[in-house]
Amino acid sequence: MFTKLRPNLRRTLDPENLQAPGKSLAWNSVFWPCGSLPWSVSTSNFYAAIPAAAAQVFKMPSWLPSIAYGNPTGGYWDPVTSTINWCEEDYYATPYAAEIINTLTNLLFVYFAYLGIQSCRKQGHDTIFLVSFIGYLLVGTGSFLFHATLKYPMQLVDELSMIYTTCLMCYATFSYSRSRLFSLYLALSLLSLAIFITLYYHYLQDPAFHQNAYAILTAIVLTRSMYVMELNLRPRLKQSESEYKLLHKRSMTADEKLVSQGEDRRDRKILGTMWVMIGFGLTTFLGGFFIWSLDNVYCSKLRVWRREIGLPWGILLEGHGWWHLMTGTGAYFYITWGIWLRHCLNGRQDEYDLSWPRFWSLPEVVQTKSANGDARYDPSKKNT
Repeated sequence: MFTKLRPNLRRTLDPENLQAPGKSLAWNSVFWPCGSLPWSVSTSNFYAAIPAAAAQVFKMPSWLPSIAYGNPTGGYWDPVTSTINWCEEDYYATPYAAEIINTLTNLLFVYFAYLGIQSCRKQGHDTIFLVSFIGYLLVGTGSFLFHATLKYPMQLVDELSMIYTTCLMCYATFSYSRSRLFSLYLALSLLSLAIFITLYYHYLQDPAFHQNAYAILTAIVLTRSMYVMELNLRPRLKQSESEYKLLHKRSMTADEKLVSQGEDRRDRKILGTMWVMIGFGLTTFLGGFFIWSLDNVYCSKLRVWRREIGLPWGILLEGHGWWHLMTGTGAYFYITWGIWLRHCLNGRQDEYDLSWPRFWSLPEVVQTKSANGDARYDPSKKNT
């Protein structure tokens, strides 16, 4: 599973753990972002049941055509200098890409980044989100180069760009409606944090450190964004009529009450859609992580199954490739949600709307008619 590891990797890895079922715990601190699996793989009935059930599923029907896996003899980018190597076999398809599926699945990042950048430019979203999509593009490009070459410098580009992009989203989340002085201090703090993670990770060369740092930053940004969303958009948490009277020294007029009630209905609808979007993106992201964890635990079995069923069917068992596709989709959903939330926080709910006609389509925040000076936008008249 993990061959040609960097000699100075500060962790003891026993390859025999890979071969024996239920003995993969020695690898957990490397691949589980929180340091170790929350349950014992060796005693988990769930994990123990997977190989037996999957063995029946992956018996290749004799009538189904397939191509046998090649026997790799080395590649163009040898030797491997990265501190880690994944479950996909090296150079079995071409000598120019060490892990061909793990490489090509990163093209999804490139495509989604292109769509996001074009949307930011066309729809007039805040610059911080344009920069975030550029960071998203850098993540995909770095991962493409890393899996193609398995070189340590490309590994740093892949992993550290994830940290930098998350720091950008952290800035976008915590700097909203704050003073310039606070935003400056926040930017300097996040820059210092990014530099510290970069230098310490380069010194430690322990993938668990990077994964823990990324998981913590992501959890902080996501939690803060959900808190801000609820606090500012949930009608019962916003300014009440009594607070309005205290602030303006008068009560709401009948027309103002009608407008306020309409805005409350609009915001409740927006919140409902946002929570669906969050749930979809988060489920996709965590689902990709779950598949990747199975890829780590059962790598030796998966390699045998891939060779038994041949190509192209074995591609479906590349768990890290699924991780790229699913986490790339989840991250795109998160940035798009952040864009829509920012417009709503700016009181521009009637100027921007989420275009997401189907679950299997990509959401986009688009300008409405009222944003261009036309008649006031009526969501009930939107064609989907």
